[in-house]
Amino acid sequence: MYLVTGGSGFIGSNIVANLSAAGKEVVVCDWLRDDQRWRNLAKHEVSMLIAPPRLRDWLERRTDPVSAVIHMGAISATTETDVDLIAENNIRATLDLLDWCTESQTPFIYASSAATYGDGTAGFDDEFSPSALAKLRPLNAYGWSKHLVDRRVARLLEQKRPLPPQIVGLKFFNVYGPNEYHKGSMQSVIAQNTRKVIAGEPLRLFRSYRSDYADGGQLRDFVYVSDCVDIIDWLLHHPQVSGLFNVGTGKARSWLDLAHAVYAAIETPPAIEFIAMPSQLIDKYQYFTEAKMDRLKSAGYSKPFTDLETGVGEYVRNYLSQEDPYR
Repeated sequence: MYLVTGGSGFIGSNIVANLSAAGKEVVVCDWLRDDQRWRNLAKHEVSMLIAPPRLRDWLERRTDPVSAVIHMGAISATTETDVDLIAENNIRATLDLLDWCTESQTPFIYASSAATYGDGTAGFDDEFSPSALAKLRPLNAYGWSKHLVDRRVARLLEQKRPLPPQIVGLKFFNVYGPNEYHKGSMQSVIAQNTRKVIAGEPLRLFRSYRSDYADGGQLRDFVYVSDCVDIIDWLLHHPQVSGLFNVGTGKARSWLDLAHAVYAAIETPPAIEFIAMPSQLIDKYQYFTEAKMDRLKSAGYSKPFTDLETGVGEYVRNYLSQEDPYR
């Protein structure tokens, strides 16, 4: 039995879909709210749905072992300004689950983020040591919350304190794919624009505010959600592997590359419009991200990553252009 927190969310629901398809018993801990995210789960068998405040009680009453806790639950909006809310949901909830997994000796896989790298001047090396992590400067409270957890786990490892038999932090880069539709402005540019483009509107990208990057030339490591799920599946089958790992492709691509991939998928000539960036984002914007993937590969993961054109093409044709876009 696998527990997936944030299981009705974007990455979480794709993990649930994969586990359910493999015949595993899956318990989801999440809020469903009123934004249709229940549809992220509607096609898959889930044995139980637990509201987050009831999770600890459910865990304490368990008699059967939990095979692994896959902790994707978090406030993931980089624009959230209520830092107490972020701390309660992203820090306290994660460290509480870490304590339970340590006590019960249950494997623990949790979501970190590439937002921990800040503007990228300190590089994108996923070294899991207190000294390496101390060099990073996240640009927003969301990134800081993920960074705090990474630093705490790294310190516990250094001190050889008790921990779960497997503990893995995953620094997700720019993930795109089905079931992200409830995320509003935090959806990928692909999800936000595809249906508008099909309807004849231009695809809109932020202007650049740096002279060394042309409009649309800002670079990101875009990773298809199916690759993220494959990595987690591999980790579940290799419980001897622990660590902090980047989850990207290892190859930065431009927003223009992504836009052209969308137009290629719908077989329409490009029509791209550049718009002003919200003022609150200008000094917090990452102009370049690229995952260094050496550590995951050294741990034994060898599956190739989906290139941008293939991933966008599959996403647009199999999901976004369909009447039912849910996985």
